[in-house]
Amino acid sequence: MELRHLRAFLVVAEEGNITRAARRLHISQPPLTRQIRQLEAHLGTELFRRSPRGVELTDAGRVLKADAERILELADRSAERALRAGQGVFGRIDIALFGTGIFGAIPVLLRAYRDRFPDVKIVLHNMGKQEQLEALAQERISLAFNRLMHPVPGITSEVLLTEPLFVAMPRDHRLSARTAVRLEELEGVPMVVFPTGLRPSFIDRVHAMCQRVGFAPEVVAEVADVVHGIAMVASGGGVCLIPLSATYLQVPGVSYRRLHAERDRSIDLCCVYRTDDPSPTLAHLLASMRETAASRSWDRQER
Repeated sequence: MELRHLRAFLVVAEEGNITRAARRLHISQPPLTRQIRQLEAHLGTELFRRSPRGVELTDAGRVLKADAERILELADRSAERALRAGQGVFGRIDIALFGTGIFGAIPVLLRAYRDRFPDVKIVLHNMGKQEQLEALAQERISLAFNRLMHPVPGITSEVLLTEPLFVAMPRDHRLSARTAVRLEELEGVPMVVFPTGLRPSFIDRVHAMCQRVGFAPEVVAEVADVVHGIAMVASGGGVCLIPLSATYLQVPGVSYRRLHAERDRSIDLCCVYRTDDPSPTLAHLLASMRETAASRSWDRQER
């Protein structure tokens, strides 16, 4: 059964006359009659009977008319949805995220995109760095958020924004009286670092920063993510260096103090995607995030 046959059938049913229906369809009467006969042959039943004024629907024709209207409406809607999906303004995009950006920058970036493209469904997946790379390679996701990505063939890691670093510390810590803390002041202070997993990671950045100012951090724990890190801080287990986004995670007994903004006292947030991905949906997402990232200040807390 072809959609053109259903469209011709509906016009004949509405007009009740082959001649008028042919005129409306801008074809001659014989081709229209052939289309109706082909449809009847396919269904194995008559759809019209002759009447003094032209033709009228049989019982089978009335049933088909109701169904054909729904079928053609769905077909038209599907064509429109497919077109909009091809333009990147309708459909779905799968995004993987992990780490500190979840609490600050990432929601801001995705909210701005959602406001512009409300008909694209955003599906979020919690994945570590290695799982993100595997999911990108398998095309299970279109984009991932992470930091400190090592080069991978076929994968682009694009810096969206740079966040300042803070020190998470117990509220009664001697350094909590400061408005900002120098990295050198953390020498000999028990420190919690994150995340475990695929390297390089923020752990490597913390070690490198401390070594540049002349000391090795006194690491008391390496934990999976910032949530566990701040939980350790809250329990009195030490201090923890964190990006700005993590300061949105409010935990009783924990204070956040700015790390003095000297060399390498910040961390990038990257979006990671397949270099050759032709998706217009991804292109719109990237353009939106770049614009949003450039339009905001990420060097201070914005409550």
